[in-house]
Amino acid sequence: MKKICLTLFLAAAALLAQPAFSAGPQGVSVTPLMSRDLSDLPGKEGLMITVDYAPGAADPVHRHRAHGFIYVLEGSIVMQVKGGKEVTLTQGQTFYEGPNDIHTVGRNASSTQPAKFLVLLIKQKKAGVLELVK
Repeated sequence: MKKICLTLFLAAAALLAQPAFSAGPQGVSVTPLMSRDLSDLPGKEGLMITVDYAPGAADPVHRHRAHGFIYVLEGSIVMQVKGGKEVTLTQGQTFYEGPNDIHTVGRNASSTQPAKFLVLLIKQKKAGVLELVK
């Protein structure tokens, strides 16, 4: 039991010690906050991240292959999934994308103010976080 706890602690510490992901588009930074295996959902894990959009920043078209729960912390963002309506969200508002959704619009609504949001992803263990869609 001590070995398992130590292993989990070291894995969490390594994840939290990582800097923001650097592979994102210009003006978008992603910071991992925590990752947990979901023992009552075999093969699944929860991943919590924050996303910071610089003024005018946007994501490329992508999917997560996960349940994505978004909560706006600061500023305002524009979100849309394929087949859905484009929505502008402000601080305290939420958005959801499902495992089969294609995220066609994800951008800062402002060209002068930054925006920040929290994302909780429920996904397959060891699956990638983001898949670009052409």
